[in-house]
Amino acid sequence: MAPGLNLWGFEMPALVAIGAMALVTWWLRLFGYLVLARLPPTPFVRAFLSHLPGALFTAFLAPVLATGGWPALAGSVAVGAVMLAWRSLPMAMAAGVAVVWLLQAGLARAVLP
Repeated sequence: MAPGLNLWGFEMPALVAIGAMALVTWWLRLFGYLVLARLPPTPFVRAFLSHLPGALFTAFLAPVLATGGWPALAGSVAVGAVMLAWRSLPMAMAAGVAVVWLLQAGLARAVLP
């Protein structure tokens, strides 16, 4: 391999590609903000944007549930139960993490009869 500019272990073509992707991502975000700031959103766009956080959360959660096995499923059930009972996101997150941790660490067998 010919010697070239090497910054943080990256060759110049990789740095250019990373910089170009960052620039395109920044431009798309800015463009979306500018369009929504200038044009009043239609009822469809408002409804779409209100459902977007749930869809993104589901997209992040589905692979974890598919590959996480029983601990991940039990943790998600715990999160749902705590949210239904207390409507507290921090408590629900703590309950889900605790259930997954207990099941993965094997401590649940010692606590349950």
